[in-house]
Parts: sequence; structure tokens; C-alpha cells
Amino acid sequence: MEKHQLLPHPAHPPLSVSGVTVGILSHDRNWLGLRWTITGAQEVMVPRFRKRGRADGLWQTTCFEMFVKPPGVPNYTEFNLSPSRQWAAYDFTDYRAGPMDRPVPRDMSATYRRGGNTAIFDGYIPAAALPELPAAMALTAVIEETGGVKSYWSLRHSAAAPDFHDPACFTAPLTAPENP
Repeated sequence: MEKHQLLPHPAHPPLSVSGVTVGILSHDRNWLGLRWTITGAQEVMVPRFRKRGRADGLWQTTCFEMFVKPPGVPNYTEFNLSPSRQWAAYDFTDYRAGPMDRPVPRDMSATYRRGGNTAIFDGYIPAAALPELPAAMALTAVIEETGGVKSYWSLRHSAAAPDFHDPACFTAPLTAPENP
């Protein structure tokens, strides 16, 4: 599994989290599986466990995200996965423009577990919900820690404030599965 190191936004440093990595666990004709690993997770706050389903505003607390942008077009898709088991998917027509719920054929799946100072979050997105591939990805995380301290993690930050929608964040490739 190729791992991507996420960077905290310098204007919002973490309390105790010292690193976040994310990689593709699996990708076939049914699912795309991603794993985020958090080091220094002893102070991470996770939202209350809820019934699996679509929900808005997940990014307001600990949340794991993937943005996917096909080449040569301004539109992109955002996927949000929460340790609560709730999820969201949005289509944008351009930079932060026209967000609409993206059709997802079945619920996304998420599992959060912590041992010692490490936490692992696995998220599964139905492959049928992905835009046309190949595409560029932005892999991100919002981590809330004790006392409401929030850090914003991304492959790249290019603005004074955290902005996961920034085209400069789309730096990882996402290809079609080799064995669909």
C-alpha cells in the first residue's frame, strides 16, 4: 500500500497528533478502500456512533475526506467519511461552486479503532460512486482533539487558511482498478 503523508496546516497546529498518513487499501469494481493512520491519537475526539447514512457538516469535527478531479475539467467530487459511520458525497461544477449531493448506490462504510497512541480509520466508497478515472485526488483529514483544538491535514496547503478545495491540493493519482 502506497502511503501519502498528510501535512497539518501551519495556522492550525495539532495538540498531540504528530502524523497522519493515508493509502489505498483496495480498489476493485465494487469498492475503493482507504486507510488513514493517526500517530499521537490519544487526544483525538471522535463523534458519537450513529446509524450509517448520509449527513451534512461532518467536517465540523473529526472527519476523513477524499476529493477526486478528472483531468481537463473544472468539476470535482468530495467524499466525507466520519467515525460516526455517517458519510457525505458532493459534486462541484468548479472551485466551491454548485455543490449538489452526489448519487451513491449504497452506503459508504467506515471503521475507527485506536490502540495506544495510534488510531486507524478505514473508509470504503462504492466504486460506482467515483467519477470517471483516472483522476487526481486530494486526501485530507480534519482532526479534533481535546478542548476543541482542530487541525487540518492535507497532501499540500497553499493558502493562509485551510482549503481542501484548492486545486493545488489534488496531487495524488487515482487510476482505474487493474482487475475490475
